[in-house]
Amino acid sequence: MLKATAALPANHGKGKPFAQLVLTSDQRRLRRKVLNVKGEEVLVDFPEAVTLDHFGGLLLEDGRVIEVIAAPEPLLEILPKGAEHLAQIAWHIGNRHMAAQIEKKRILVPRDHVAKAMLQGLGAEVRDTTEPFIPMQGAYHAPH
Repeated sequence: MLKATAALPANHGKGKPFAQLVLTSDQRRLRRKVLNVKGEEVLVDFPEAVTLDHFGGLLLEDGRVIEVIAAPEPLLEILPKGAEHLAQIAWHIGNRHMAAQIEKKRILVPRDHVAKAMLQGLGAEVRDTTEPFIPMQGAYHAPH
């Protein structure tokens, strides 16, 4: 079984990948796991949990690289009325400990009918979408 020796950031410059691995946001957060890549088993066994970057990778002990791609996921696209409204909605999302991808003019969260009703109640336009999800990492997930 091959072993992954490092998680690589996006734009790592370690060469062309021999394979791609498409993972959801939850699957990209790992510490110990056996992955199946092109019929080969790859052991990930890091000292601490890591979040694999979209377009980042895994460096294998034989020097090859597996590129990590964020999988499309069912999400809610939240469109606030402006910057202040976006900040208020972000506060409510954080208060509920929801994973969120916060951008300048929208927020993405996992699709959930209860959250959708709350967000609409706060005056946001909310649409269903399916796209890669790259949520912000919390303060306790900062790289060391």
